[in-house]
Amino acid sequence: MGIGADLAVVMEGVSASVAALSGLVLEDASLASGAHVGAGVDVLQRRYGLCLERLELVARLEAQLAAVKARDVADCVGLQHALLPPDAPVYECTFAEMSAVEEIAAVLTISSGAAGALVEQSRRVCSLPLVFEALAAGAVSWLHARIVADETEGLGPAVAAGLVAHFFDPDVPNPARGAAPGDLVPSRFRAKVRAWRERHHPESLEKRHVKGVADRRMDYAPGRDGMAWVSLYLPGDTACAIWNRSTATARGLQNPDEPRTLTQLRADVAASLLLGAGLQPAVNPAVAAAGAGNDAGPGCASTDIGKIPTPRADVLVTVPVFSLLGLTEEPALLDGFGPVPASMARRLVAGGAESFYRVLVDPRDGAPLEIGRTRYRLPETIKKWIRLRDAKCTFPGCTNHTPDNDTDHLTAWHHGGTTDAQNLAQLCPRHHRLKHRSAWTPDPATKYEPPGWTSPTGRHYKPEQPDPQPTHWPPGTLPLAEVPAWPDLEMDDPETQEPDGDNLLDPDDLCATDSLWDDFHAEPFVLPPDPQAEWPLLLSLM
Repeated sequence: MGIGADLAVVMEGVSASVAALSGLVLEDASLASGAHVGAGVDVLQRRYGLCLERLELVARLEAQLAAVKARDVADCVGLQHALLPPDAPVYECTFAEMSAVEEIAAVLTISSGAAGALVEQSRRVCSLPLVFEALAAGAVSWLHARIVADETEGLGPAVAAGLVAHFFDPDVPNPARGAAPGDLVPSRFRAKVRAWRERHHPESLEKRHVKGVADRRMDYAPGRDGMAWVSLYLPGDTACAIWNRSTATARGLQNPDEPRTLTQLRADVAASLLLGAGLQPAVNPAVAAAGAGNDAGPGCASTDIGKIPTPRADVLVTVPVFSLLGLTEEPALLDGFGPVPASMARRLVAGGAESFYRVLVDPRDGAPLEIGRTRYRLPETIKKWIRLRDAKCTFPGCTNHTPDNDTDHLTAWHHGGTTDAQNLAQLCPRHHRLKHRSAWTPDPATKYEPPGWTSPTGRHYKPEQPDPQPTHWPPGTLPLAEVPAWPDLEMDDPETQEPDGDNLLDPDDLCATDSLWDDFHAEPFVLPPDPQAEWPLLLSLM
């Protein structure tokens, strides 16, 4: 299909969207005037529904027009090059493109730099057929298409095609699960695309991380109204630890007389820690007046940050088994951050880092195996499982990560709801309150999938599911599914021996709430020696 045919198809979609939008506007005008209103029609509710339908159509139309714009921008530069003779020198080609970029900037009333970026993004989007088709159909926004263009930059053609196919072609092996790209808010779509990119990048994450560490820095930028920005570019685990400590300390400062929000407290805590100063809790005037003459009182006493009882801020680190054993360098996932190098994950889970909690994944399909223990101990372990499954607030479009979220019963316990993974989900405080005070209704969850949601108007929103990938197997081994059958091989189960000692207990004889479990799980994680280092099923037979 040629360029003209591409645009002709896109314009057909644009015309259909405009016609549908016009029909909705005419229906709304008719309802507003009171003409042709049938019996039993709730006019206000119907007009509310029409507003939402028009917003859907406008979003689709914006995407379709963005496809037209991207094609025209790319064609402008291409046609300018086509006007040159085939043997034109490089400098003529360069100035021809510069001229086209400047004219695009003038036509769109944007800066030259913005026009240059638009040209590059348009070229990449138009060079990815599945992405351009989704944009032209209104299935994704220009922001989504631009994310794919950004994240495929620097990848080889084969890897870039694999990334696009994973998210836009449902017929490929192991396609992306859950909500479609256009149903995810752009920040969450970027997180999923970036996670896939990190796993399949031709250069290992370990090598790229080493380069990134060399670029660590602190930046300062003046802002408006006497304010300024200070930012740190650090290794992911360090930045995550800073954020978690600031957040946990800020929570420790919250009390009924503290007027500052968690966001404000977090900034004050970070500033105090950097400057080495004690943090003074805010003074509530009423409390200060009531406490006049006293040595200390709530909300007015001087408090040193080091004396504030800081809640523990556990962070899940999802590590492939082979990566944890050091047999591969497959990236791990740091809760609330994303992919991190395998060496960082091994250091966090085996080096005694108290705030990081190990999660192992199955080498066959990337599904989680267990969360640091072999049995549930309610309620903390099941809460960690829900954190692992959901990763954030499950409400459509919400990006609030787990430390600020509640583990909520989807069906209230007094309505027959049970306390298990199928009836629990992460909700941020805002959407937790909304769920109980509106007609937003969650679907049932499963052990591995968070719930979807249905809005008061009946629109259904699929859940954003985890996107596990098959684990990288060590060199010289074969995944279990590829190991040839050994019909004549007989292997005896290894004999088990009971350890000596009269002070030993059978774990099955302990109840889940016994305090001995706390002592057991407080022990640091230590990698045991591999008892089957020569396991024959892992040897390559080819």
